[in-house]
Amino acid sequence: MKGVPISKKNLRINERIRVSSVRLIDENNQQIGVVDVTEALERAREADLDLVEVSPTASPPVCRIMDYGKHLYEQKRKIKQNLKKQHTVVLKEIRLRPKTDGHDRDIKMKKAEQFLEKGHKVQFTMLFRGREMMYRERAHETMDYIVQALQDKAVIERPPILLGRRMTMVMAPEKPEKSS
Repeated sequence: MKGVPISKKNLRINERIRVSSVRLIDENNQQIGVVDVTEALERAREADLDLVEVSPTASPPVCRIMDYGKHLYEQKRKIKQNLKKQHTVVLKEIRLRPKTDGHDRDIKMKKAEQFLEKGHKVQFTMLFRGREMMYRERAHETMDYIVQALQDKAVIERPPILLGRRMTMVMAPEKPEKSS
């Protein structure tokens, strides 16, 4: 049955079905109607398939003739396919200091550029130690420089914020514009 997940825990198959009559759906997805459980089991055996209770709460319960092993395999395959299609966003961190040299900063920016091209978000963290808190203006200038240098490849998701002895800024890859 399309779109109806069948859980393994509370599922009744073949002889485990304990009701007298069921609404039967055959292997070709045709509704047979309300039949006795023994007749439904007999039809399933003739088709060399399983009788599976798909809706136990209905009155009478709905049972379907299907290859249960094949059904479980297809469900697992669908889950794996969906996991392959998923894209998880990774947050990469680049750490800087107020006294970081310009050349070192540029190298770290190139690394951030590579992360952004791969689709990752990048968090720039400026760490202050001891008396470096005096250089907050220099830290803001560095963050502005980074924004200017990466403006064509990324957008600011969270602007520079000073929390304690850390200044953080998050940049996300720029979404390409869809052309019609």
